[in-house]
Amino acid sequence: MDKIKGIIEGSIEVKKKMLSDEALLHTVENCVKVIVQAFTDGKKVLFCGNGGSAADAQHLAAEFSGRFYTDRDALPAEALHCNTSYLTAVANDYSYDVIYSRLIKGIGNQGDVLVGLSTSGNSKNIIQAFEVARSKGLITIGFTGESGGKMKPLSDYLINVPSSDTPRIQESHITIGHIICQLVEEKYFAITHD
Repeated sequence: MDKIKGIIEGSIEVKKKMLSDEALLHTVENCVKVIVQAFTDGKKVLFCGNGGSAADAQHLAAEFSGRFYTDRDALPAEALHCNTSYLTAVANDYSYDVIYSRLIKGIGNQGDVLVGLSTSGNSKNIIQAFEVARSKGLITIGFTGESGGKMKPLSDYLINVPSSDTPRIQESHITIGHIICQLVEEKYFAITHD
């Protein structure tokens, strides 16, 4: 029982740190503005991650393309790892490190938003995707742990959760992702339905 309580307390402690981090909260607020603007301009939001972060990327993309709280039109958002034929072919024929960057070369357009989730901030395939995104004029949003890793200088907006514990970081990524989804939904549909 004490172990369970300790894990929950650890999760709460990370959330408290986020709550008191004004810079982080401003970054989240700015991410909402950037994504609303991208959707308003007819652009799309692309997500990428590995392992549990791939599941989180897919989850957040679905919140936009499906719905969050309100019954409304779909928004153009997609997780880049969902085409397993593409993923396995490119990983096999080229390298796993280029699975996302190659796709960004093909479907990424200036003004699109690329959201990369990596608890370490050092995932090679996301770093390469961010490099290509930068060269093509996409906006990059990095979801990482405390240090930001190698994604830090490549992220136009860095959401670096104040923790180095992978499960706590991932839990916080979903919390922040849900906040962004809720606020984007509210603001975008308020603009387009006025």
